[in-house]
Amino acid sequence: MTDMLISPTMLRSNPDRVVILPFSISNSPRDSAMGTMSRVGRICDAIIHMSAETVRQELEIVNRDFTGRHWQTRAIFLERFNAIQAIQGGMENLDEDHMALIGAYFCHEYSYQAAAVMNPSVVPHPDQSNNNGGTNFVMSTRTVGEGHISTVSFREGTFYPDGSMELRPEADFAVAAKPLGTAPVDGAVTVHGHQACPISETVLFPVTRSQSNGLEDLRMVRFHDESGTTTYMGTYTAYNGKETACECMETSDFRSFRLTPFRGAAAGHKGLGFFPRKINGRWAAVGRLDHESVFYLESDDKYTWNNGDKILGPEAPWELVQMGNCGSPIELEEGWLVLTHGVGAVRRYSLGAALLDKDDPRIVLARSKEALLSPSEDNREGYVPNVIYTCGALRCGEWIFMPYGVADSSIHFASIKIKDLLNHLGYEPADSQKNAAE
Repeated sequence: MTDMLISPTMLRSNPDRVVILPFSISNSPRDSAMGTMSRVGRICDAIIHMSAETVRQELEIVNRDFTGRHWQTRAIFLERFNAIQAIQGGMENLDEDHMALIGAYFCHEYSYQAAAVMNPSVVPHPDQSNNNGGTNFVMSTRTVGEGHISTVSFREGTFYPDGSMELRPEADFAVAAKPLGTAPVDGAVTVHGHQACPISETVLFPVTRSQSNGLEDLRMVRFHDESGTTTYMGTYTAYNGKETACECMETSDFRSFRLTPFRGAAAGHKGLGFFPRKINGRWAAVGRLDHESVFYLESDDKYTWNNGDKILGPEAPWELVQMGNCGSPIELEEGWLVLTHGVGAVRRYSLGAALLDKDDPRIVLARSKEALLSPSEDNREGYVPNVIYTCGALRCGEWIFMPYGVADSSIHFASIKIKDLLNHLGYEPADSQKNAAE
């Protein structure tokens, strides 16, 4: 679309971005050559009987290879030792070097975005200082690593009044957010990034059984409640290797994150997107309930979502296979702007938009007749070709700022003035229509 600005900035996968994660080894004697001793026990026993000098030399090798790649590696190794000790028992009188080396043997590096980075969403940054008249933002990304495991990571940047944007430099290290103590197998869980780390260093990994194969496509929104409190919320797809479920992320500072499964009929569908405030005193969302259309939903409980009203279905050729919302609605003076995606011939994903009534979002005021943004010769190739997709955009003054994924492989950035987007929708205010009739 000629009125849309495309930034030259682009993000691609980066195998250099690694975190240290627990390395799980069988603790069953049946899986060990020792017969009566598990592999965990055998490894721990061998290190316990190493001399202090041997342990020091082995730690020097570990530190040489990994200290410059991670933040506080020794603290991570000692924390991992504590977890192994809780499982294995004993080992109470070891010196710290022995404990650190044992912990190192039960850790491994994971390149969380080695395969792809894609499907971003964006919200205003909690800190709007030093923005040079623009809007500081936090962008979530779906990052994919070994085993096609999806995680959620973040980047910070600024959008400027002329429609340009820039990303802050990537942090030196990446750190996995973790629960305090033992994480529950199922249900809600809170994970914590390190309080001294920048937002862009924090990575959200699967921690419960429903998430075991990935956290996919976070759709963030800054939510304002009746008391004036601001919370950053989002929905994402939890994948366990066989089934998907919709879950909720909540944070006030991007340091601690509450992850809660949804309940109700809509919990089994992807793509739920919260409105940024309640509608008529109730929680409100858009999402899919039939795998091909967009529905408007309301609930008295933000974790329970059942049936809703169909508001948008496939009409145009570029969305004829199926369509869905792309993130949360954006409040404009004219109504609620909802970005949409549509699937056309040869499974080609394009982006569109719709405008909903401010008081009753069940009413569609206008929608894209033609795609707003589609794959082209210079942005169609990748892991999944012919896909343009986003999980959310941001209003910045007179602009809509939209990061978007290309071919499930990279992230690009677009911006369009609100007036041009409304023109694309063919929207005319009721007063204009009345004046034209007169």
